[in-house]
Amino acid sequence: MKKRSRFVGYFVLLMLIATFSACGSTSKQTSPGEYVDDSVITTKVKSLLAADDFLKSFQIGVETYKGVVQLSGFVNTQKAVDKAIQIASSVKGVKSVKNDLIVK
Repeated sequence: MKKRSRFVGYFVLLMLIATFSACGSTSKQTSPGEYVDDSVITTKVKSLLAADDFLKSFQIGVETYKGVVQLSGFVNTQKAVDKAIQIASSVKGVKSVKNDLIVK
């Protein structure tokens, strides 16, 4: 009887460890907190780009993954690219900005 209760105890402990380790973030998976942070960063960058008189006429896409902001779309000048990068970099929580903007 003692062996059985000990086995059940170890089994429950093993299941708890497996559950907690599955909830952790890996390099290919985003935790719920990171996802929310990325959503907030994306929203802030989009709103700042839309509020800027010089950039609001351009369709600039914004995506964020683990604090790295990716800007994509078409703009008319290099000045617009530089301004968009500067605005995205100014948002709290942004680790880096990946520029995929194309000057047409």
